[in-house]
Amino acid sequence: MIVQKDFLNKLKDFGLNSYESKLWVALLSRGVSTAGELSDISNVPRSRAYDVLESLEKKGFVVVKVGKPIKYLAVPPNEVVERVKKKVLEEADQRNKVLSQLKDSEVLEELSTLHHEGIKLVDPTDRSGAFRGRDKVHEHLSVMVKNAQNNITLLTSKDGLDRKYELLVNSLRKAAKKGVKIKIATTGVANKDIVNDLSKIAAIKAVKNNSNARFCIIDNKEMLLFLTDDKKVHKSYDSAVWIEAPHFVDYFGSIFDNEFKQ
Repeated sequence: MIVQKDFLNKLKDFGLNSYESKLWVALLSRGVSTAGELSDISNVPRSRAYDVLESLEKKGFVVVKVGKPIKYLAVPPNEVVERVKKKVLEEADQRNKVLSQLKDSEVLEELSTLHHEGIKLVDPTDRSGAFRGRDKVHEHLSVMVKNAQNNITLLTSKDGLDRKYELLVNSLRKAAKKGVKIKIATTGVANKDIVNDLSKIAAIKAVKNNSNARFCIIDNKEMLLFLTDDKKVHKSYDSAVWIEAPHFVDYFGSIFDNEFKQ
């Protein structure tokens, strides 16, 4: 049986590996069959066919028929989707419970102590990193904002403000409640509703900045600097560097303040 490779790759969304995909597709095409027959038409080695079919049976993709020789019956794909969805939700709920328990556990406390002690050994010149892809950049930006103690300075494009609002608004509100001073500047006229909402927790205004620079400064000591123009690059290639160097960061902070005052 010849099956397109791209089609088999799509079955990874069902949580299947290569052998499982081949045997399940083969069984779907036959309705009911033996392990030997499925091995022959799917090119899965016979030595692996029984183990793989047993795995498929546990996952709810096939039903084992009673009798000799043992035969396997395919479960309808629509039913499989519901079973997979249910299993994913159950596993996610279980992992969430485990992680919630770890939050206040001795294990996490010990790991945090190790990190706190280990970070003291890091040379200041090593306190930097690079991120590629907007999702990765935003992950680190979220952590920075959540850890802010004194001030947050954000310079972004008008489109970038829409994204930052969706990503950070809750964290910014929490930061404002604990006394963190927030300044936000946009290069261009931003969404009025977003500006009005953010103005309740931050000083925000549009600035005349022709460089399309985008960066975020936290507590005047660490900075996330975007390296690309968000109007000209796909989000997968949006890049940024993070650096913790107070003297370097202070320079960008002074530039921001001058722009903000004008």
